[in-house]
Amino acid sequence: MTTSPHILVVDDREDIRTPLARYLTKSGMRVSTADGGRAMRELLKASAPDLVVLDVMMPGEDGLSLCRHLRETTDLPVILLTAMAEDTDRIVGLEVGADDYVTKPFNPRELLARIKAVLRRTQSVPKPKDTPAAERLRFDRWVIDAAKRELTGNDGVVVPLSTAEFRLLNVLLQRPGIVLSRDQLLDMTAGREAQLFDRSIDNQISRLRKKIEHGPKNPVLVQTVWGGGYKLACKVEPL
Repeated sequence: MTTSPHILVVDDREDIRTPLARYLTKSGMRVSTADGGRAMRELLKASAPDLVVLDVMMPGEDGLSLCRHLRETTDLPVILLTAMAEDTDRIVGLEVGADDYVTKPFNPRELLARIKAVLRRTQSVPKPKDTPAAERLRFDRWVIDAAKRELTGNDGVVVPLSTAEFRLLNVLLQRPGIVLSRDQLLDMTAGREAQLFDRSIDNQISRLRKKIEHGPKNPVLVQTVWGGGYKLACKVEPL
């Protein structure tokens, strides 16, 4: 028996949140709702949704900040609801880690179709191992702090990571020992933009190795699996 997808809708407007939840429920999905960041975090502690529909324009902590937090601490796919029509605003949403976006006012049928498409894509990749959703993780001689986006060595030196390198490392840390293909890594790190990047994963892996490996030309931590892709070959522990 297939379990219905669990969707978390985060929007401060009740007149959008409640009708959308009703529509998605009638379409066969389980739905939870939150009116902002605090309620979203409480729900995430109590349940494990499959996807988050997140409004951008909310008072207090906005949707872009919440999306960035979700991408840094979880692997949950995110679809943004935005009233902004300009290309630059949509690009910002994708850059902070959204998998897709729908511009308000939206047709619920279009949003439902995008939810199903994102779930198909993201559920085709291996699920994270039982690595706790901690903001600080230790692997090999490194500690990564998701909140600060810092990678620190045993010597206390902080190594800067680009946004792309951080996302890639986070995906690998959530799946130690699991072989991930280039396409899967692109889906998990670039989302909707994946088709634009082609083989950029190879370049990102190369740059990441230069920062975390003892010998980048003979990598031990991020290993190449010929014909398969890449895997993180070390233990990951929460701090």
